[in-house]
Amino acid sequence: MRVYGVTGWKNAGKTGLMERLVAEITGRGFSVSTVKHAHHSFEVDHPGKDSHRHRVAGAREVLLASRNRVALMHELRDEDEPTLETLLARLSPVDLVLIEGYKRDVHPKIEAHRAETGNALIAPGDATIRAVASDTPLTLDRPVFDLNDTAAIVDFILAEVGL
Repeated sequence: MRVYGVTGWKNAGKTGLMERLVAEITGRGFSVSTVKHAHHSFEVDHPGKDSHRHRVAGAREVLLASRNRVALMHELRDEDEPTLETLLARLSPVDLVLIEGYKRDVHPKIEAHRAETGNALIAPGDATIRAVASDTPLTLDRPVFDLNDTAAIVDFILAEVGL
């Protein structure tokens, strides 16, 4: 499976970049799935809904299905967080999986960077970061793209993964 990541510090523009990448890549006729890592607990379900009631009652997995979408919630309970590799194995085949987060995993990535955050770049110390998308000019030992030049970033990623 072809994978490519978008990484960076908080408020660096990762989610906006991911959204634009998905739209541009699917607009070019490729199928895309995404994986987003959350560093905190999150809810996709709401108290009072049937699926939430099933989960709270102790169900390990709750599969919610309609004619528009399917959502599978898996409660980890006392299990360890699954690895990225394990999660990728659960996805249906697509042309490309874009991964937001997972800074420490070894897949190729592009770093989103906004100068206003004041955060240092991750790229200089991380060879898995193949390029940087920034809102300010940078001089690095790898390609640097304008954070908003989605087409150029997509051209780079598709070339990197052989699509």
